[in-house]
Amino acid sequence: MKPSLPTVVAMAAVAIALPVAAQADHRPGHQGGGGGGATLTIAAAPNPTVFGSTTVISGRLKGPNNGGATVTLRRDEFPYGTEVKDVATVKTDAQGNYAFTQRPARNTSYQAVVGTTVSDGVLVSVRIRIGLRASDATPRVGQLVTFRGRACPRHDGLVVGIQRQTSTGTYRTVRRTRLRAGATCSVYSRAFRVLRDGTFRAITDDADHGRGVSPARFINVHR
Repeated sequence: MKPSLPTVVAMAAVAIALPVAAQADHRPGHQGGGGGGATLTIAAAPNPTVFGSTTVISGRLKGPNNGGATVTLRRDEFPYGTEVKDVATVKTDAQGNYAFTQRPARNTSYQAVVGTTVSDGVLVSVRIRIGLRASDATPRVGQLVTFRGRACPRHDGLVVGIQRQTSTGTYRTVRRTRLRAGATCSVYSRAFRVLRDGTFRAITDDADHGRGVSPARFINVHR
């Protein structure tokens, strides 16, 4: 893991097809043929998802005799191409529809297979789950406020950015700190003086997960 912020996440700009399904004539938007004009679609929702949450991988087998067909789901977790697994099977309904519920632990590419008919790959981005708390939500002007939280799964040493919302609605990093070991996840804390009202959030990311963004916290400063 690289502990720089922001980390450049190496993801393909198009859907990733799993290595086991790659063919010389495969191209984006093309499903591998299974004979008889059959095609197999695939999608994921929600995407991105957050660590610990589920996503539904679904699609449809189009073509003759598409009801009651066995669909196999293949999974390729980051780093891609190192260990491709068949993780689940399900039967299509009378219209050829199928669905799988998955709880990916990290960025993962999925692909559906029916016989020799293979779908495109769909990449599910799994965001780091990160929280943010403040030691005082109504501090005096210039008071020292500690911002803290935890990030799951563990990413000890990764940089966390504490960001403040600007007048245009965007966020700007105002302080940085690093994740350290906690009981079950990584934790962080950073103290600094707050001079005026503001909305704050925490962010962190790495190549194996999508960017984690905490809930925003409003700090109401008074004299």
